[in-house]
Amino acid sequence: MLTDTHCHLTCDELYDHYEELLENAQKADVDLIMIMATNKEEYLRALEIKEKYPDRIKVAFGWFPGDAQKITQEDLDYLRQEALSKRMDVLGEIGLDYYWDKSFKEEQKALFKAQIEIANEANLPISIHMREASQDTLELLALSKTPIIFHCFSGSLPIMKEALKMNSLISFAGPITYKNNKQGPTNVEACPLNRLLSETDAPYLSPVPKRGKRNEPAYVTFTVDKIAQLKGLPKEEVVQQIRKNFLSLFETH
Repeated sequence: MLTDTHCHLTCDELYDHYEELLENAQKADVDLIMIMATNKEEYLRALEIKEKYPDRIKVAFGWFPGDAQKITQEDLDYLRQEALSKRMDVLGEIGLDYYWDKSFKEEQKALFKAQIEIANEANLPISIHMREASQDTLELLALSKTPIIFHCFSGSLPIMKEALKMNSLISFAGPITYKNNKQGPTNVEACPLNRLLSETDAPYLSPVPKRGKRNEPAYVTFTVDKIAQLKGLPKEEVVQQIRKNFLSLFETH
């Protein structure tokens, strides 16, 4: 059974349709999904869905780097409270993003560091958003004492090799199926199978042949097809190893 380790099922674009999307996922043999929440409303929605489908849903919550200028100490206190409550399974997605705006790097770094410290205290894995900020992200991750997921990895091969030196898993999404993406397939080929994850990042980044349409968890099957093709392995072997990799994050939690 397939695993979507990163989707925004409770964002406004998908939440009203989540029952239909979970049904589609089930039909596509996707029976384990991690919902990523980037604000309190999305998080509370995700907890409700997890309560309804405890065997099919994991929940991640964290403050997104692009929101660093508006996150207050009260927000961090709430995240810490929820992390320590263990109602969430992973703290994330957190990290650094210099792609759109480099003007508040220091605020992003401070928020990232604070959230790594909360994850360490709560002994929770972290999911990392890293865009045009690889060196700063890796430097701050030296503070992490818990397992790391590099979500939708799009960095260079040398950066991936540095990331793999950590207690980490590398997650790949729809872009590895895009014709003009040379780096993604190279990274998949070089990433050990026992360190690899699959995700959709729905509603974003739909894989071929669904590119241009709204993404959903069912479409992770196309990304896994591409991983299996690049690895020269049977799809079922890849599916089983990805599930094993993902569940390893929770063995000590």
